[in-house]
Formats: sequence, structure tokens, C-alpha cells
Amino acid sequence: MSGDKRIVIGLAGNPNAGKTSLFNKLTGLRAHVGNYPGVTVEQKWGELSHRGRTIKVVDLPGTYSLNSYSLDERVARDFLINERPDLAVNVIDTTNLERNLYLTLQFLELGLPVVLAMNMMDLSSARGISINMAQLEAGLGVKAVPIVATSGKGLEALLDKALETADEPDRAWRPLKISYGPDIDEAIEVIEEQVKNSTLPARKMPARWLAVKCLEGDPAVGELFAGEASQAAVLAEGTRKRLAARLRLAADDELAGLMTDRRYGFLAGLCRAAITRTRQDVREISDAIDKILLNRLLAPVFFLAVVYGLYEFTFWASGPVVGWLESFFEFLGETAGNNMRDGLLKDLVLEGLIGGVGGVLGFAPLIAFMFIGISILEDSGYMARAAFILDRVFRAFGLHGNSVTALIVGGGIAGGCAIPGVMATRTLRDPKERIATILVAPFMTCGAKLPVFMMIANAFFSENAPAVMMGLTVFGWAAALVSAKILRIFVLPGQPAPFVLELPPYRRPTFSGVLLHAWERTWSYVKKAGAVIVGVTVVIWLMMTFPKLPEEQKAFFEGRIEASAALIENARNSEGLPPGLIEALEKEKAAIGREESSAGLRWSLAGKIGQALEPLSRLIGFDWRANIALVGGFAAKEVVLSTLGTAYAIDAGAAAEGEGLDGEETLRQRLGERLASDAAWSPLAAVSLMVFVLIYAPCFVTIVVIYREIGLKWAVFSLIGSTVYAYLICLALYQGGGIFV
Repeated sequence: MSGDKRIVIGLAGNPNAGKTSLFNKLTGLRAHVGNYPGVTVEQKWGELSHRGRTIKVVDLPGTYSLNSYSLDERVARDFLINERPDLAVNVIDTTNLERNLYLTLQFLELGLPVVLAMNMMDLSSARGISINMAQLEAGLGVKAVPIVATSGKGLEALLDKALETADEPDRAWRPLKISYGPDIDEAIEVIEEQVKNSTLPARKMPARWLAVKCLEGDPAVGELFAGEASQAAVLAEGTRKRLAARLRLAADDELAGLMTDRRYGFLAGLCRAAITRTRQDVREISDAIDKILLNRLLAPVFFLAVVYGLYEFTFWASGPVVGWLESFFEFLGETAGNNMRDGLLKDLVLEGLIGGVGGVLGFAPLIAFMFIGISILEDSGYMARAAFILDRVFRAFGLHGNSVTALIVGGGIAGGCAIPGVMATRTLRDPKERIATILVAPFMTCGAKLPVFMMIANAFFSENAPAVMMGLTVFGWAAALVSAKILRIFVLPGQPAPFVLELPPYRRPTFSGVLLHAWERTWSYVKKAGAVIVGVTVVIWLMMTFPKLPEEQKAFFEGRIEASAALIENARNSEGLPPGLIEALEKEKAAIGREESSAGLRWSLAGKIGQALEPLSRLIGFDWRANIALVGGFAAKEVVLSTLGTAYAIDAGAAAEGEGLDGEETLRQRLGERLASDAAWSPLAAVSLMVFVLIYAPCFVTIVVIYREIGLKWAVFSLIGSTVYAYLICLALYQGGGIFV
């Protein structure tokens, strides 16, 4: 191989084996994100330089096997077969070697060149596990390198072995031959010969591997055989069926199950030879902790305490940073206001961009600290425990335990995103469970909704903001579960499938890993704010600005303001007037300014849309200005906040002009303070708005993803159904709450 050729590595491994930590250590902040061709599964890749060579690392979906029962399994397998990387670096959790090597065995049966990244060597050593690397390499015919991905230990040696493997002169894919017993081995040889006589090898897959997968009944290979019209393919399928029937009769077992048992038998013998335990019957720290944290009675209490603690940490840690950022936007608005000429452009910058987008970006520190907390929970291993704890509840509502993971990713522990939450349902094999989970995943407190909730919670419930956020989180889960139960009874009936979940050992999160994960997610939020919210905010500002008031109405307000200004001037030049008269006249002038601003907003296109919806929205506590924000929220939930900021910035500018103050001085007032002081708002209306934003239609991008995942019918159902559902909940909440308030 040429010394300057780029090397492509597929980074593969089981979930929780440390693959993400290794990828981050190798690529740092140079990672790129896209989609695999033809599917919506996210592809993450990055490049690095080692020994003067460029290495591209592709992070494959975490998977336990190379079967094609789930979308993630099929994507990982298709990449390896179709893209044919130079090698796969298989990340192994050395504390659970036998189970992790099952995926390795499938790579080797495929014939793929492999280097084993033997991860978590620090933990396995602490548990008294000693691994003979030479014995392991000899048994599998691969190179194995001990590493600790979280600290970067062993990465240089791993990359050296990767280059060495990629540069081997003869790297033809040579499938490893495992004995499955006389009957199965004979059938594999028969089918392999039949495959060689067909056109199937032209599909880049070794004939023996196709024979093995044919016997296992792999659906994707079955499709290949069904699409092959040759007699060889027909004979191969016939061989599989005859052998399967014979084994089922003789051993009362399924063929695929027998083949799995033989693989684990091979691995058990290898692990007995390669592993030495220096301490026996030692109770693991993780097991001891789980006896408490996974206790049937204590687990839910601890889970709720963790979520509440996450909110307390977020508000406490982000407070000073949010204040600094608010001061920056105040300075930016003041500078722009002092140096720009009056006119539409100045209004757009002050009211649309700084007032709207600045309000959203001002909450970036809250999002960042939320992500720091979530990264700690993920890296410590507690997030998998959360899925285990909630599985008991989910099954009562007709959902699968893996649905928990999708909802947590979607914002079940606040700060997630509905888009990866929807995508996380690909591990669900039952299509009805998958559809139900996708439809309720957007009900969670995703990162886009957090700024709205936090602003309102701080404005109306400043002393109890964490408790309010906790209540919204619990309410989102409850709404999701109730709606899922309704769907599973009336729309998607059926029993939930069995749930199997691996609990990784508890680990101490690393400072760099936590910061890297938090930075990636926060930066993604900021990019979205910049790309989506700026455009939508400008459009909505234009809708709130045009058409302008008719000339006769504008002249009417200008005449009143001029008359009021004249009265104030005369009063200042007069003597012996009652105390407070001038102040009263200035307040009257400010009121006229607010009246003009409100009339202009009502006359605009956005105002007319908001007023058209007001007969319905008044029943749940919203006025027409909130309606404008909620309509904008169909594009992105962050727009709810930026639109409210724009609407109140317009009002503030008019009010300030009426009071004879610098417009920027009033614009610096926080949006939450203006809402709390507005007569149209109340704590009950604030709660209603938060609940509506939590439940109503997913953002536009999520709807597109739902359409691509499960079809147009369900995307439309999600858009309309969730909005109606949110309205009915808020109707009961606001009207019922009004009785007691």
C-alpha cells in the first residue's frame, strides 16, 4: 500500500463498550455528522494524522451483532460490506469479554480485517481480571491492544497496530471457519458451493458468510436469495429449510439458536484459556450500588431526586453566566441603537434580531450546564439504570423497555432532542411499539423548549423554578404514557415485546469527556438557533410589522402624542402646578404610545392571525400575542421565546418613546419581567402556556424525520393529534384551575 494513502477505519462495538469515548479521543472537535446514504441514521466521522498518514474514523452504530433485525444492525453491516473499510477497530469492554467478543466473531466470520481495542483495562485489573493478550490473538487470529479510552492510554499503540494491519500486503477478506457440528457444517459447505454457482458473490459478500447467514434465517440475506432467480439460490434455500426441520425434530431447537450456542461455546473455551481471575467471589462495587439504586422501592425515589438535582444544579451554576450574557446583549442593543439611523433596519436589528434571537441565545448557558449534568449521568452509567427503572412502568402502558431510552434521548431528562429520540426507536423490533414511541417522544422537555420554560419559571415562580421544571418533566412523562396507552388500546393494539438491557459498570466520568459531550450538544443548539431562529424571527418580525397602520390612524395617534407632549411642555414652563401633574401627563403620553404600538401589531398580518385564533386560545389563557409565538413554534420551539421577545420589544420601543426615554433602556428589561407585569398574564396562564408548548405539535424538522421514519400518515397524525391533545389538556387545566384561583 502506498505510504500516503488515506486509511478508513470502521469503529465498532457493543453499546456501553466505550466506543464514543474512544472516538472523541481520536477525533476531538474535528468530528463531522451526516446521514448514511439512503437512511436517516446519523453517521459520525472524523480524521486524524498518525505517523504521517491520514486516518478517517467512521463511528458505526453500537450493536451486539451483525444480524439485520434492527436498522442499526443493518446500517453497520451495510457500511462494512459496501464501503469495505481498510479495517474495523472493535472496541471491547474487557470487564465482560465473552459477550463483547460475540460481535468480534461475527466480524471475523465476515472476513473483515480487525484490530481489537481492549478497553477498560483499568477496571478489569481492579476486578482481578488478567487477560493473556497473546493467547487471545492466537485464538482469533487478530491483533489486540490494551487501552483506557477515557484517559487516552494505549491509543498510540492502537493506531500503530491499525496502520500495520491496513498495510499488510495480503488483506483479502478471509472468513473465519467455526465448527457448528457435523450437520450444520455439512449444510454450510453445500450452500456455500451453491452460492458460488450463483451471482450472489458479486454483491461483495463471501460465499461462506452468506451460507452461514442463510442457515440463520437472516432477513436481509433471505431477500437476496429471494431476488436471485438461479437454481443455485433455490437449492440453497431448500437446504436450509430441510436442515432446520430435521434439527427442530431431533433437538427441539431452532437452527439460529443452535448456531448462537456454538459461537458462545467457542468463545467460552477461548476465554477460559485467556482469562485469569486473581480474586474470586469479590462483590463488585457496581453490584453493591445497584442493590440500593435499583431497589424496587428506592429506585423511583432516587431517580426523581437525580432529575430534581439536575435542575437545581443547572439554575445554580448558570445564573452568573446568564447574567453576563444578558449584559452583553444589553450592551449590543444600546450600541446599535445609538449608532443606527431611525427606520425599519434599526427596528429589525433591535426588535427582531437582538430582542428575539438574543433572548434565545441568552439561555445558552442554561443549556450548556444542563448538558454537563446529563453527560455526567451518561458517562457514569446511571442513564442505563434509568431505562431499567422506568421499564417496569412502561410495560403497564404497552411500551417496550427500549422506549425508555428513546424518550430519555428525546428530553425525558431535560435537554435532549426529539429528533434523535425518534431515531433511537430503530432498536425496537415491534413496529406498533415503535410507532407509539415515535408519536409520544416529542412530549419530552427537549433542549428547544427549555429556554421557554426557564424564562417563564423564573418570571412567575422565581423561588420555585427548579420545582416547576421538575413538575413539567414529570407531566411530560405522564402525558406521553397516557397517550401511548390510548394508542396501544385503540390504534396500535398488541402486547409489548420482551426487554433485555445490559447495565454497564459504574464509571467515574472524566472531565474532558463531560466537557466534550456538553460542548458538542451546546454548539449544536447554538447553530440551530443561528440557522433556523434568525430566519424565522425575521419573517415573523416582518409579519408583525407589515402592513403598517393606515395613514389616518397613524395621524390620529401622532396628533394625540403631539398634544400630550405640548401639555407636558406647558406644564414644565408653568409655576404653582399640583405635585405629580407632570409625571401623570408623561404616563398618559406613554399610554398613548403603547396604544399605538398595540394597534399597529393588531393591524399587522401576524396580529390578524393571532386575533383570529384568540376565541379558542382565550379558553386556555393565551392572548393574541402568545398565539403569534405559538404559530412560529411550529417551525422551531425556540421561536416561541424569540417571537415573544420581538413582540414585547416592539411594545417596549413604543412605550419608551412615549416616556421620552432611550428605547434601548426599556428594551434591556428582561422578557420574563415584562410578561409577569402584563395584565394579560397570570401564573395559571403561564403554567398553561408551558404545558401547551410541552405537548403541542413537534417542530418542523421532527415532523420531517417522523415522515421519513414511519410515513406521511403518522407525521400528519403527530402534527394535528398532539396539538388537539395539548389544547384539551390546557382547557381542563386552565378552566379547572380558574375555579380554585
